[in-house]
Amino acid sequence: MSALTVSQDPDQNWDDLVRYWEEMEWPEGSKVEIIEGIITVSPVPALRHNVIAARIQRRLYSVIPDEWGIHQTLAIAVPSRLGMLIPDLVVAPLPECMESDTHVPAALAELVVEVTSKSNARHDRISKPAAYASAGIPLYLLVDRWAPGGPTATLYGEPKGEVYRVLGAVKFGDPIKLPEPFGITIDTGQFPVD
Repeated sequence: MSALTVSQDPDQNWDDLVRYWEEMEWPEGSKVEIIEGIITVSPVPALRHNVIAARIQRRLYSVIPDEWGIHQTLAIAVPSRLGMLIPDLVVAPLPECMESDTHVPAALAELVVEVTSKSNARHDRISKPAAYASAGIPLYLLVDRWAPGGPTATLYGEPKGEVYRVLGAVKFGDPIKLPEPFGITIDTGQFPVD
């Protein structure tokens, strides 16, 4: 993964940063996010990464209301953290998500899911949960394929400030339960291991 600082100008504001993110021509096929005010360009995820996201998505479709959607490439804005983040999955109401061509306010999300890659694990473990919690997103599921003790899935909830409470944590192979409004169990035993 490579990162570049957009500007050293301390007067640069959120709108300028977003306009730069929207108007710049980025390498085709890359994932471009603003993380803590730094534009970060990442390669597209590997196959195993996508398989995990697809299995979670398939499971979620069985329980979400018709007026909600599950989005794989939706950018969510967290201006207070200078973030324009693209989770692997975002569950949010469809009508509200249709108001912008490029991004939606993070507060619209009911659940975000991140699946770590070797190159972005730190962001998924530290920077992004702080941003998601500060935006008030009720649930954050981190599927950490590169956790130091082996692959894990951790469900975070009850955001306060920039901190979540751990609602559940399992090693790959064990189920993890998502509370209402989802009320489902995800079988991490179906996730490919590297």
